[in-house]
Amino acid sequence: MQIRVKCNCSDEKCPEWAIVELQGVVESQSNIGDQIHDLEIGKLCCSSSSSSSQPRYTFTVGYHELSGTKVYLKKPLLVLKKKVAEDAAALPEFPASSTPELEVIGIICQKILFKTRPKALISSTVSILQAIFKLLLLNFISSFIL
Repeated sequence: MQIRVKCNCSDEKCPEWAIVELQGVVESQSNIGDQIHDLEIGKLCCSSSSSSSQPRYTFTVGYHELSGTKVYLKKPLLVLKKKVAEDAAALPEFPASSTPELEVIGIICQKILFKTRPKALISSTVSILQAIFKLLLLNFISSFIL
């Protein structure tokens, strides 16, 4: 079978994409079901510090924060889109249903790697709330003693 690969980028560079690699499993809530198109699962931020030349990435999902770095791939990957060849009639040896064509829509040269366990953001908030509650309780008790 013949598969044609086309790049419509012409003189321009193909759009560059990146992979976000996570360790573990990202589970959706049961009410979402199979509707993952345009689903926002978190917030990805890039921060560059003056001490290191490599930027740091943080990915916040709910009450969890992951920290990661950019890693370049040894071999780039192509992002392809399958479509039916326009000149299917010009190839009599292949029926129209069996002449697939792949279009290059992007190149992946790098990934953002999150290889550490997520940090819980809620624990620091809970400890602050516990400290405030203790201060309020001490003030309340001391008002009865005096």
